[in-house]
Amino acid sequence: MKKRTRKPGITGRKRIPGNIYSVMFLKLGVVLFLFYLSRVVFYLLNYRYFQGVSSGELFRIFLAGLRYDISAVLMLNLPFILLNTLPFRFRHKPASQWIANLWFYVMNSFGLMTNFIDTVYFRFTLKRMTADIFRFIKVGGDFDKLIPQFIQDFWYIILVWIAFVTALILVCRRIRLQGTPPKGKNVLFYLTNTLAFALTGFVFVIGFRGGFQLRPISVVTAGKYTISRNVPLLLNSPFSIFKTWFHPALDVKKYFSSESELNHVFTPVHQGKTSGFKASNVLVIIMESFSREHIGFLNRQLEGGSYRGFTPVFDSLIQHGVYFDGYANEKTSIMAVPAILSGIPCLMNDAFIQSAYSGDHFTSFAGLLKPKGYTSAFFHGGTNGTMGFDVYARLVGFDYYFGRTEYNNEKDYDGNWGIRDEEFFQYAARRMDSMKQPFFAAIFTLSSHHPYHVPGKYKHKFREGKLPIQQSIMYSDYSLGRFLQSVRKTEWYKNTFVVITADHTSEGYFPYYQTSAGQYRVPILFLIPDSTGRGIYQVPAQQTDILPTVLGYLGFDRDFVAFGSDLLDPSDPHFSVHYTTNLYSLIKDGYYLEFDGYRSIAMYDLRKDSLQKHNLVRILPDIVQRNERFLKAYIQQYNNRVIENRLTAE
Repeated sequence: MKKRTRKPGITGRKRIPGNIYSVMFLKLGVVLFLFYLSRVVFYLLNYRYFQGVSSGELFRIFLAGLRYDISAVLMLNLPFILLNTLPFRFRHKPASQWIANLWFYVMNSFGLMTNFIDTVYFRFTLKRMTADIFRFIKVGGDFDKLIPQFIQDFWYIILVWIAFVTALILVCRRIRLQGTPPKGKNVLFYLTNTLAFALTGFVFVIGFRGGFQLRPISVVTAGKYTISRNVPLLLNSPFSIFKTWFHPALDVKKYFSSESELNHVFTPVHQGKTSGFKASNVLVIIMESFSREHIGFLNRQLEGGSYRGFTPVFDSLIQHGVYFDGYANEKTSIMAVPAILSGIPCLMNDAFIQSAYSGDHFTSFAGLLKPKGYTSAFFHGGTNGTMGFDVYARLVGFDYYFGRTEYNNEKDYDGNWGIRDEEFFQYAARRMDSMKQPFFAAIFTLSSHHPYHVPGKYKHKFREGKLPIQQSIMYSDYSLGRFLQSVRKTEWYKNTFVVITADHTSEGYFPYYQTSAGQYRVPILFLIPDSTGRGIYQVPAQQTDILPTVLGYLGFDRDFVAFGSDLLDPSDPHFSVHYTTNLYSLIKDGYYLEFDGYRSIAMYDLRKDSLQKHNLVRILPDIVQRNERFLKAYIQQYNNRVIENRLTAE
């Protein structure tokens, strides 16, 4: 039998022929195409959030997004590109090609994975992932238990990712070098390949920078192409992670050259009171994901006036306290705790207590009230170490931390995050009953966190809503009610200032709660022991207002630092500041202002345009300038004080 022969470089599998450069660029083109398709998937799976985007705007976003995709693909594949373009003959050797291709498949699979993870993660944060996600995972402590639950809930995302990776491998394996490595004199080889390397390097730099403009594209420059609400659709996750990984957490700001002018516009230093100190107990309850959207009393206009909400207990409490229509300063629990308990927001991509500045000297309710004879305790039913809450509590002067370990009864463990709210609330009530007065206590709930565990005996007691979280919101609200029933019977409750708020919002359903302002709406409720005023106040308030408001009521007589206002003091300004991936926003005087650190890019009148459709930044320059000046002062005070370790008034 005649033996079949094959021509050099040809195999039984049909391949796309090419030299080392064409093969490299073809493979990168395949990755770029898959990145583009992953944006389509991101859009389709979050269509409800982006449904207001017109077809023309969508086309412009997808076109501009190619610049960010090219930059991300080149960043992911730098070693692959170098191993294929360095002007040396070893690049043709099988070992070199094997290493290059291994990097290519692994890193691009990872890049696609982050894009697909964000199709779900985005619903909770309303931004693309940044580098802080890895530090969050490191501190979190519970991800090994939660990953199976996420796989169960979002299995279809994994299938889509596997399909994309399979397509990447099948297509790119057909793109192979043909023929033998180039031969010839060394001088000619090195000359031509050095020129090719330089040309490839030039193309790489332009692609990496996103064009020929003066500054490389960044997360901030995405705001040039679309409004902030749509920026996550324009970006991709690898780009966002890379750009925030290597960017310094904070820069020194010099918007104001005079310290006196800066302090005149805004200062976080609160002066001590001289009216006499009230030694009331203080209890701060932080309800997990307790968005304003879930509260029926505050949303009676929804669904034609038939909206009931999911918080009957809280609905009743509002009518017996002082309520402010608040805003969360952050979108994650780990960032919210310092804002609520220390008056320190997070105007950077890293959580403050995970950042390089976590060693700064800063304090909290616990530390400030300790010299007044207060005992303090932090209650969180999660596994000890979750999100670094126990470390934070120790840093800022809490006497006690009570978590899952201290609870010490695993029959009440929910199987995911920690001890169920109902049981842990009652545990906290018993512990507080034995604490020496006056005391400060903070309770952080957890049952209304994904995967939204509701005990079996309550499955039919609490109704489901349009969002998966809402049945668990009803359970947490019920648990709050049972807790208050218990503590109202105690002697100490009569002398206790109670604060109830949320750590952050959940996924939004109604259009307003998906806007840049609405996505931060949380309740801030004060139950004041001597009933000095009741009412609902429709002025902007934020989590960092809680510390100065409570200390103002107590008549605290020492100076302290908090980046908020005393809401019970009519002379203090009412405002709210947020930061999301290099974009600052200010809500003040009825307007919502967006500022990228250099210029204001959008402003909306929230009283007339709650869905933020009409950008007034060019129409009302005087108001823009006034509010931008205030925001610049706030940013400069924050950045420079954090960098210089000046977060106390001492």
